[in-house]
Amino acid sequence: MKFIDLHVHSTFSDGSFSPAGLVEMAGEAKLSAFALTDHDTTEGFEELLAVADKYNDNKSEEEKIEVLPGVEISAAYKECDIHILGLLIDHKNRVLTDMLAASKKEREDRNKKMVKNLQDAGLDITLKGVMAGNGDAVITRAHFAKYLVEHHLVRTYQDAFEFYLGDKTPYYVPRKFTSPRDAIESILAAGGVPVLAHPCIYHLAEEELLSLIDRLIGYGLRGIETLYSTNTPKEEKFTREIAEKKGLLITGGSDFHGAPKPSIRLGKGKGNLAIPYEILDRLREEQVKIKGA
Repeated sequence: MKFIDLHVHSTFSDGSFSPAGLVEMAGEAKLSAFALTDHDTTEGFEELLAVADKYNDNKSEEEKIEVLPGVEISAAYKECDIHILGLLIDHKNRVLTDMLAASKKEREDRNKKMVKNLQDAGLDITLKGVMAGNGDAVITRAHFAKYLVEHHLVRTYQDAFEFYLGDKTPYYVPRKFTSPRDAIESILAAGGVPVLAHPCIYHLAEEELLSLIDRLIGYGLRGIETLYSTNTPKEEKFTREIAEKKGLLITGGSDFHGAPKPSIRLGKGKGNLAIPYEILDRLREEQVKIKGA
């Protein structure tokens, strides 16, 4: 049986593995395919595609790895955010890339404010220092956490968020997120399949979550992430029932980041994740419908 992972991050956002590292790891995990779904950017896919082509050169058909273009868009919901995955997108689509560019600019402005807050708290930190070694990656709070750990300002990533970067700290700067409608419509414009990522981690009451999903379906939502690293059996059953009731596709992903989430393994989650290739087949069937609409 062939297995896949449809939720993976690289150094182009807040993951700690390069595209080359991801391909090697996917081979070790014996995955048949994985989607690169960096936060609010598609800039890593060209490098990933080139690395995968080279990797596949000397491999048998069974050993080859498909790499799939994707993105994870942060979208506004009340006082926080939800995440919309765009799977099988045209990563060069102008509608999508323009929206992501605006999101990146907003992140950059927010990062400057967070650096100022941390400096005022007495921490030896600069934006240039946080960005060092990260190329053109979208800088997120995970990069701030990495800086704080590496410069011995905190012991762990968890401490970084608990004391300085978390939503409840006095140094946190809220983001101005893309609207859910714009996120979903941009994914559809790019020929992709929009999916609500990890619905259970938002900790919404059932009635509120169902109301949100109905709203997102009205915008064009096509799937819900059901097989997920931190889902309990009860949560997986719950999301499966939602998918069936609402006519949504089931998707699955580890949400692999590497060092920022050390307990999560690519393709395996916390050890028991197994996402069958058939899920990708259904996504491709849905993509045909989207492009034909």
